[in-house]
Amino acid sequence: MDRQIIDEAIRRVYDFPKKGICFYDITGILVKPKVFKYCIEQMQEFCKTLKIDAIAAIEARGFVFASPLAQNMSVPLILIRKKGKLPGETYSASYSLEYGEATIEVHKSDIIKGNNILLLDDLIATGGT
Repeated sequence: MDRQIIDEAIRRVYDFPKKGICFYDITGILVKPKVFKYCIEQMQEFCKTLKIDAIAAIEARGFVFASPLAQNMSVPLILIRKKGKLPGETYSASYSLEYGEATIEVHKSDIIKGNNILLLDDLIATGGT
């Protein structure tokens, strides 16, 4: 299996969520267990030489990929959610995307000073978050 199978599984949806945007739909990976497993294995291989104390995942697609990766690597999973979704004291950050603005939050208690935290959004992102 090679990386081309990942590219072939990702559907491109033009003019979504608004005109001029090309949205990369990763659901094609999720409905193909062998491709999804390959993605997780490749991420784990990439992380092998890194000292990772935890993985932080950005809502929502980041959760899908970070959960099995954190499990396989035996490290904690830290959830980064949209504003107002976490019940405890949080750190927050606002950012702009080509189609809007948003704020994300993480529990302060989940962030340990000095820890190396791998941040995982999704496979293909615009870089906005």
